[in-house]
Amino acid sequence: MQHILFFGDSLTAGYGLANTATESFPALISEKLKAQNLQYHVTNAGLSGDTTSGGLSRLTYWLRKPVDIFVLELGINDIRRGVKLAIIQQNLQAIINQVKTKNPHAKLVLLGMEIPIFLGGNLAVEVGAIYRQLAQTNQMAFVPFLLKGVAGLKHLNLRDMVHPSAAGYKIVAELVWPAIHNLL
Repeated sequence: MQHILFFGDSLTAGYGLANTATESFPALISEKLKAQNLQYHVTNAGLSGDTTSGGLSRLTYWLRKPVDIFVLELGINDIRRGVKLAIIQQNLQAIINQVKTKNPHAKLVLLGMEIPIFLGGNLAVEVGAIYRQLAQTNQMAFVPFLLKGVAGLKHLNLRDMVHPSAAGYKIVAELVWPAIHNLL
């Protein structure tokens, strides 16, 4: 059975959901795979509050088993903490490099993030550029903004307006599914 590893922060983990095993977007992707009789084992290695440096430090544990598709979603917590964009990019590239070294035939997916223009126009542009450049350089399937159609919408987010609700995660899964489905 092939293995898909989702590696990220609270957005991947499904922070705040009543049942992350059924409501997180990796769980919803797993259900889509089962519905199509596709034999994949899906692992959700999301960790709330994780950063690119934290992800880099815990990656070896998750790469003990072979990975066929690696889905990477990290960086927004770094931005919120003021980590320099060059460091974020270096850490993401180091994660990608480790996955490629350990699993040379693995297919890679990068889930990008955006920040609102009003938080800093140049920063918003630079953040998007980092994700695009990483995806292009590493020939990764790419979803430019994981929360497209969900961010900022009260009825699709938890009270914190940062993390999607179960309804929001259904939209996230629909957004991510084509990138994964095209790699199967």
